Amino acid sequence: MYFLCKSLITVTTKSTKVLNLFKNFSTNTSILNQKLASAKFISKADLVSRFVSSKPHESITSVQVKKRPARKKKSLETEGITPGVYNVVAYATAEEYNLEGLIDGLKKQDLYNSHLVPNEEDVVYANAKYKVEKEPREIFFFREGGIVLWNITDLESTNLLSFLRQYEQDSYAERLVQAESEVMNYKYQMDDKFSCLDKEGNFVLSNLDNENMTLVKYTFSNAMFLSVKLSIWEASLEKYIEEIENVTNDLKRGKKIKLSREDALRKHGELFALRHYLNLSSDVLDTPDFYWENEHLEGLYNQVCAYFCINKRSKVMNEKINHCVELIGLISHHLDDKHHIRLEWMIIILIMVEVVFEIIHYVDRYTH
Repeated sequence: MYFLCKSLITVTTKSTKVLNLFKNFSTNTSILNQKLASAKFISKADLVSRFVSSKPHESITSVQVKKRPARKKKSLETEGITPGVYNVVAYATAEEYNLEGLIDGLKKQDLYNSHLVPNEEDVVYANAKYKVEKEPREIFFFREGGIVLWNITDLESTNLLSFLRQYEQDSYAERLVQAESEVMNYKYQMDDKFSCLDKEGNFVLSNLDNENMTLVKYTFSNAMFLSVKLSIWEASLEKYIEEIENVTNDLKRGKKIKLSREDALRKHGELFALRHYLNLSSDVLDTPDFYWENEHLEGLYNQVCAYFCINKRSKVMNEKINHCVELIGLISHHLDDKHHIRLEWMIIILIMVEVVFEIIHYVDRYTH
């Protein structure tokens, strides 16, 4: 009798645990249903009814992602045709340059005179030792992975980009570098006006700035490089959006998400890294400290940034990143809930198996 009571107490205890687990499972299931409802998951029946009752062009058959429009850029092929008009080209080739090693490399190459820009430790200015024509050939190297070339030929530009490879960290693809480059014209004016950006989008250099011509060219170069770097990040975000487009379509159709928890975490990391580069590691949202000590150049810098729509593009990019963060967050929560439910079912099954063995053991003991 004692063993019978003990077995009944054990079975009762196990049953109570099973009931509690079922309660927890039902609670979690209701929470998951609320999340899925908030995410606007649609059942097959609702999809069919909406499709039948809708008029032509009212139902969304696929998620339409607006592609980043290609900004109108000047072509390098047409530069240098007009007398007195020269070209300036900006590239972003890597996440960062080793400027110290680059300076040593330029000295060994012995083709350019190089030194740091005054009041700016992260930019190297170089000018060619050997002149081809009256107009000098000048280069600005930015530690953040960019180069701006003033009056540099295609052949010399190609050689410089190849030379830079050994000093790059996290290099970009050659196709991306060329696609997101920026080309501008510059010329000189004889009027008593300071350097500016004219209505045609040309850099106009003034004789009044002869003493500070290097700093004026640096100001133009700084804004150009910022635009090119932003273009690289825009292209990276565009590629990211294309990668998660199929996941968005699966969510809309209620299909199984073909994304693991590890992949979702990695996608989260990519977004936060991109947001960090955009908002914390660059001068996109603020005026660089260099212009605090050179206030006469700040207006010129802001004028060129406005021409390249830096503020508008960065705002749009942040909005896209916020949307992607919300989407990946929703997917992560959904995958976590599925994982928890799977674990709970495994525990329930194990407990049920143990209860069955207890019953079999009890029956076997008291029937023989």
